[in-house]
Amino acid sequence: MKMTTLTALSVALTLGAGTAQATDIEFWYGNTGTPEQAILQACEAFNASQEDVNVSCVGQGSYEIGMQKAIAAYRAGNSPVLIQFFDAGTLDLMLSDAVVPIEEIMPEVDWDAYIGGARSFYETSTRSLFSQPYNGSTLIMYANMDLLAEVGVTEIPDTYESVIEVARKLKDNGSDCPLVTDGHPWRVLEQFSARHGVPVASRNNGYEGLDAEYVFNEGLVAQHMENLVSWREDGLLRLGQDTRAGDYTSAFNAGECAMMEGSTGSYGAAYAALGDAVQIAYAPIYDGHQRYNTLIGGASIWVMKGHSDEEIEAAKTFLDFLREDEQQIAFTRMTGYVPVTNAALDVLDADGRIDEPEFATARVGVESLDMAGNDASRGIRLGFYVQFRDIFIEETQRAFNGEQPMQVALDNAKARGDDLLRRFEQTYQGVSLP
Repeated sequence: MKMTTLTALSVALTLGAGTAQATDIEFWYGNTGTPEQAILQACEAFNASQEDVNVSCVGQGSYEIGMQKAIAAYRAGNSPVLIQFFDAGTLDLMLSDAVVPIEEIMPEVDWDAYIGGARSFYETSTRSLFSQPYNGSTLIMYANMDLLAEVGVTEIPDTYESVIEVARKLKDNGSDCPLVTDGHPWRVLEQFSARHGVPVASRNNGYEGLDAEYVFNEGLVAQHMENLVSWREDGLLRLGQDTRAGDYTSAFNAGECAMMEGSTGSYGAAYAALGDAVQIAYAPIYDGHQRYNTLIGGASIWVMKGHSDEEIEAAKTFLDFLREDEQQIAFTRMTGYVPVTNAALDVLDADGRIDEPEFATARVGVESLDMAGNDASRGIRLGFYVQFRDIFIEETQRAFNGEQPMQVALDNAKARGDDLLRRFEQTYQGVSLP
C-alpha cells in the first residue's frame, strides 16, 4: 500500500512537471489597420516559439485611449504589464509613477545598439532609456512617379520651393490634388521644426525644465503655416477633408493626389496600392536652411509598476523577442516602420534586402532620423502634449476653414498650450525631470 502511494505521488509529480502553466501577461497596444495585424502576428509568433510565457495582445483602438485606460487600471491595481504608447505622452508617463524605466529592469541589454534617433525621444536627461522603442517611424515625402512623369518630373523635389513648382505643373495639367496633408502637428509642426532646427518651445523643447513656453507662433513655423493656407487657396495643396477619399493617405493611395508628406508607417499600404509607382525621399525643407534630423514617431513599449517578479521576467522575455533582428525586419516589411536597432539595419544591408522596394523606408527613414541634430531636433519633452495637439488642430483647422487668420490661430494655440504647461508644471512642482 505504501509503495502504491509513493508510485502514485511520483506519477502525479511527473505529470505536474510536464504540464507547468505558462506565465500569463497582457500587452496593450494602440495601433489599428496594417500595424495591428503586424503586432498580432508578432504576438502569435512569440507564443508559438516557447511554452513558458503566454502574452495576450489587446488592442485599445488608439494610443490615447490605451494610455487613459492603463493609468486607470494601474490606480485600480489591475494594469497590464506592458503598454505601447506614442511619442506625445512621453513626459506624462515618465512622471506618472506608473512605469518602471526599461534600463533599470534590463541592465544587461546593449541599449546603445538603438539608432540615435530612436533613443533620444524616450531617454532621460542622463541618456538612459525609459521605454523600449518599438514601431519607429518618421516623416518622409511620398510621390506617385507615374503622375509626376506626366509633367516631365523624374525626381522627387527636395525643397518646398521645388515642391510647389511641381505642384503648379500638376495643377496646370489638370490635377485637383498635387500635394496632400492633414495638417496634424506631428507633420506640420514637430517634424517640420526638427528638420529645420527651430524650436517648438523654449528650454530646448522642455528637456531643460517644466517652465518651458511655446514659441512656434513666430518665425519659420508661422511662415510655413501661412504658406499652407496660401497653397490650399491656390489649389496646390489639399487637406484630407478636401479630397474625394476624405482622408489624406487614402487619397494618395487611390492615385487622387500626386505627393504626400507622410509617416514611414504608411508605406506598406501605399506600396500595396501603387506598387513601384510610389517612391519616397526625405521630407522637404526650405531653400537656404540646413537639414537636421527628423524625429522618431510611432511608439515605444513601457513596463508598468505593480507586477510580480515572475510577470516582469515574462515581460522581459517578450521584449527580448520583439528586439530580435528578424522580428524587426518582419515588422518593417509589413508596415513600413523602420528598424530601431543598428543590428537589424545591418542585417538588411548585409544580405541586400535593404535595396528591395518593400524595405525602402529602412534606409531613407533611418538616415533621416540619424542626421546631425541640434537642441531643437532632439525631441519634444512637454507635459499634457497629447491635449496640446488637439488644441493645435482645433485652432489651425479654424484658420484653414477661413474662420480666423492663421496667425491668430497660432497665437491662440500658444496661449492655450502655455496654460496647459503651467498646469503641468504646478502638478509636478518640485519634481525633477528624469
